[in-house]
Amino acid sequence: MTLAQGADAALRLSPNLIDYLLVAFYFVLVLGIGFAARRSVSSSLDFLLSGRSMPAWITGLAFISANLGAIELIGMIANGAQYGVPMVHYYWLGAIPAMVFLGIVMMPFYYGSKARSVPEFLLKRFNRTTQRVQAVVFAVASILIAGVNLFSLGLVLEALLGWPLPVAIPVAAVIVLGYITLGGLSAAIYTEVLQFFVILALLIPLTIAGLNRVGGYDGLREAVTAGPGGTGDLSAWPGTTLTEIQNPFLSILGIVFGLGFVLSFGYWTTNFAEVQRALSAKSMSAARRTPIIGAFPKALVVLVILIPGMVSAIIIPQITQIKATGADSVDGITYNNALSLMMKELLPNGILGVAIAGLLAAFMAGMAANISSFNTVFTYDIWQDWVKPGLTDRYYLQVGRIVTIVGCVLAIGTAFIASGSSNLMDYIQSLFSFFNAPLFAIFILGLFWKRMTGTSAWIGLLSGTAAAILVNILVSTEVLALSDQAGSFVGAIAAFVVGVLVAFVVSQFTTPKPDAELVGLVWSLTPKESRTHGSSGEDSGWYRSPGLLGGLVLALTVVLYVVFG
Repeated sequence: MTLAQGADAALRLSPNLIDYLLVAFYFVLVLGIGFAARRSVSSSLDFLLSGRSMPAWITGLAFISANLGAIELIGMIANGAQYGVPMVHYYWLGAIPAMVFLGIVMMPFYYGSKARSVPEFLLKRFNRTTQRVQAVVFAVASILIAGVNLFSLGLVLEALLGWPLPVAIPVAAVIVLGYITLGGLSAAIYTEVLQFFVILALLIPLTIAGLNRVGGYDGLREAVTAGPGGTGDLSAWPGTTLTEIQNPFLSILGIVFGLGFVLSFGYWTTNFAEVQRALSAKSMSAARRTPIIGAFPKALVVLVILIPGMVSAIIIPQITQIKATGADSVDGITYNNALSLMMKELLPNGILGVAIAGLLAAFMAGMAANISSFNTVFTYDIWQDWVKPGLTDRYYLQVGRIVTIVGCVLAIGTAFIASGSSNLMDYIQSLFSFFNAPLFAIFILGLFWKRMTGTSAWIGLLSGTAAAILVNILVSTEVLALSDQAGSFVGAIAAFVVGVLVAFVVSQFTTPKPDAELVGLVWSLTPKESRTHGSSGEDSGWYRSPGLLGGLVLALTVVLYVVFG
């Protein structure tokens, strides 16, 4: 038996008829949502932004479900196995503050400007060149990230069900293509809400069964303390195992500034795959509450991701051996296989079918988020505003559907690009440093500095991207002695600093827009009531206050750090 065959045998599940029926029922259900949502699609705005009619609780759950995809489950459970408690920084520091900032500070500008996408907002704030540069960059990023989700799903279907990779990847793509093409963003959002609960139906039983196997949380702590990670796996700070930066101060600096500020704010506040969900909300108040509502489950879901990962390093022999020896793999098994092995080890038939459906839900949620945002940006910011302006809305509706098909086909191709990466989390963090960090630098500078010009925006954007790519090359060629994960943190910092500096310098030699054109687009020129309005009618009530909800979720995060960090 070859090494690959041995790994396949170790991962292969034994689903029975009930499991297959549950998976088939899930596929039928999501396609049914697509058919139901099709009836509400009569314009390009309906198809690409749900007609801006969604209530806050729907968009809030869709917001977090769009992020709770393949990389989140496989990658973060792998990180839980490898690093232990320090991986919580990706959630409590690397997500929650940025989500609150998006809802309270940035969403009034996105939603209030009536921009249909992030590149269109850049058009309003800067100029058409900046819009086009960002639209092309985002389109490339969306397809690359959708490919990561597809590849991850293909790996799981190949390992768990025995489907060959060239079959598993297209099958998953066709399912996602079906419901998005039928119902557009509405279908994606309603399906993401369903997927959120299906994913929990995978993670909660896995966590309970895992804790039961090791003697509860106290038993888990004792086993981790006695293992190769020791007490370092039970403490969030200074996180040297996570960053692989041995100096504690520099490690904390990398986590706080690289992950907690640049990567986190760059992803959550400018990634249109997330922002699009808030833009589909029915009012300014609902749009502002969308990321904050999503922050509550985001703060808590880490517990049912971290614990299975830590348990896998105790009860799965291959994972235990990898952790003890520092090897990249054992018998063809890597940290990325921790979730699959835990499912095989702990879940009985019946529950196994629900778990497989939950896994499928996670992969399709991640891919659908990127494909639905890709079709919006391509249709509005590239095709309508650049290639074929001035045609009928029905024409752009058809373009949106065709682009959805093209996006899925391209994602199948980029799935095989992702297959060349040995660590999907490192790969995805590198992509974020390339695409999100420089955009955040340009966005945040332009939001708070009215003197910034359009020319400086697109030059700074490209300069920041180039800086992140250069750091990635230096790390991959070992010129910089950093791990891939630390390299992504440093690359994000470089992208942000270079983007801001270049934009600042270029702005000194170019002409800004007049103040009158920047009202509603720059903080200092926008009246306070325009930044906070939207709490009338059915959206009124103190318990719907974005500020109050944001304060509560930040307080919850502090409590979680005290208890578990």
